[in-house]
Amino acid sequence: MLMAKVLPACPVETTLMLIGDKWKVLIIRDLLTGTKRFTELKKSLGISQKVLTACLRSMEDDGLLLRKAYPEIPPRVEYSLTDMGMNLAGVMNAMAEWGILYKGSVGK
Repeated sequence: MLMAKVLPACPVETTLMLIGDKWKVLIIRDLLTGTKRFTELKKSLGISQKVLTACLRSMEDDGLLLRKAYPEIPPRVEYSLTDMGMNLAGVMNAMAEWGILYKGSVGK
């Protein structure tokens, strides 16, 4: 169960507090398509092990993802979004649509 947190009054600020980091947004993007192993995320994102571990722990603490460790040798750990994490799909889609619009108007 999540611990009660003191959150900003502004809901946009709350969202940015949770996913405002570049890597967290990309992790969510990758996990929206399904469960991934640590090495899959690391390879897909081109992120260091240290930064990925810190982001995943933070997101787990915030209730956005689940970590499942299997008692195997070698160890296998999988990550998936919680229901609350899956609710970010709409936010991610809106960001993608805006990015397309922006690139079409000013980018090449």
